[in-house]
Amino acid sequence: MIRQELVARQLEERIAAHFEVGRRLRVLDAGLGDGAQALRLARAGHQVTGLESDPARLAALDAALAEEPEGIRARFRTRAGGGQDTGAHFLPGTFDLVLGHDVLGRSRDPDSTLAGLARVLDTGGLLSLVLPNVAARAMRPGLAGDWAGARAALEAEPGESDRFLRLEALTSFLARIGVPMDRWYGVGALAVGDPAEPAEALAAAEALEAEERACRMDPYRRVAESLHLFGVRG
Repeated sequence: MIRQELVARQLEERIAAHFEVGRRLRVLDAGLGDGAQALRLARAGHQVTGLESDPARLAALDAALAEEPEGIRARFRTRAGGGQDTGAHFLPGTFDLVLGHDVLGRSRDPDSTLAGLARVLDTGGLLSLVLPNVAARAMRPGLAGDWAGARAALEAEPGESDRFLRLEALTSFLARIGVPMDRWYGVGALAVGDPAEPAEALAAAEALEAEERACRMDPYRRVAESLHLFGVRG
């Protein structure tokens, strides 16, 4: 998928910028989903812990792990839970890298969830957040020709969580909790969906190249479907 590949490339770039080459990181993925990013990191040699609250997703990931080599399985462990549960499972400073991908947008209390993610980061640790771009919610339905959906998004009154998830509010909050913003990207600035057929591989490669460029620059990253933010524990 273009989205997962784009997030992975952005993540790899920031890891390379912040940690010495060859360092094996202690990683927490607080919201595994399908486990795509966590598995990439385990295959790269990192020690990965994943939290997931959906039993079906955990079972699917366990099945996928069973197909991996023993060394990768040994570096990967899962626990039942979500991004809001980090304080119940882990001590402060436990991890070098914390992923909170698509966690804040689903949280009932995103500020406390984010504070919990930051709390388990060690000094110099890297926080990776992927969240819906609430400031540009009309873009996706508009690009897809869903004019009713676009109008509804334009007319909707922002809720409290929407206000918190805006880029400016998150930048301020991250600074207050000691994990100031280091870099941010867009995710999904141009493409609507992914090419579905293997025959469209060339189109997918071209779309990925265009997305990677657009998601690094304004104004495109500001109207992307999602934002990918990085903070560093001081």
